[in-house]
Amino acid sequence: MRILLTGGSGSGKSTYAERLARAFPAPRYYVATMKPYDDECLLKIRRHRLQRESSDFVTIERQVDVGGIEFPARGTVLLECMCNLLANEMFDAEGNERDVLEKILTDIAALETKCAALIVVTNEVGGDGGEYSESITRYIQALGRLNRVIAERFDLVAELVCGIPLALKGTLPV
Repeated sequence: MRILLTGGSGSGKSTYAERLARAFPAPRYYVATMKPYDDECLLKIRRHRLQRESSDFVTIERQVDVGGIEFPARGTVLLECMCNLLANEMFDAEGNERDVLEKILTDIAALETKCAALIVVTNEVGGDGGEYSESITRYIQALGRLNRVIAERFDLVAELVCGIPLALKGTLPV
């Protein structure tokens, strides 16, 4: 089973993704992609580590090259989140851009072969009508393309609105 969860910031995607992952076979792997760019990121990473500390997830912190992860056993993989992964792959430490769309899609395809269930969390971006720099606009467009391709390939696509999952494609298991 391949599942894409999308929605706005703070919509409940992560909480639902963890609950959903528990409906699929163990072991459960939580692939965390956030890079600690600043103190705010560090606090968020620490908070997430504490939240998962007593859970049944094995956390794997991997900011790039997720397709190269080797799991000890086949199970359920929760990838959190596509937005961070894209930014990490697309921009180097100096802010230079790279075209990484095909690389990320290849990495996602590799993950699909290594697990019984794959849950990918992403964000809905670009719908606010705001004006952004050229590089941020390219990032938003790249995320939109990734989301569309993954949604087409995956079995279930759901949007979280106020913590409520709405199936856009497929049937929600929980």
